[in-house]
Amino acid sequence: MKAGERERMMNLLKAALPRVEEDEPARDLWPAVLKRMDAPAVTVPWFDWALLAGLVGLVAVAPASIPVLLYYL
Repeated sequence: MKAGERERMMNLLKAALPRVEEDEPARDLWPAVLKRMDAPAVTVPWFDWALLAGLVGLVAVAPASIPVLLYYL
């Protein structure tokens, strides 16, 4: 590799990859962590439970439907 090509490659790499700073983050992340921990948990709607119960019932009544259900996943 010639010196000119090497300089060009170094400039391209420096332009493509931003410099990693070793400083602290721009803001404190701990308050965001505490806020997320205090947030209410995600709840599953009743309709999802009804669909799951229907699927389990279908598999219990007609086990031959399992390959069909797996095909459509």
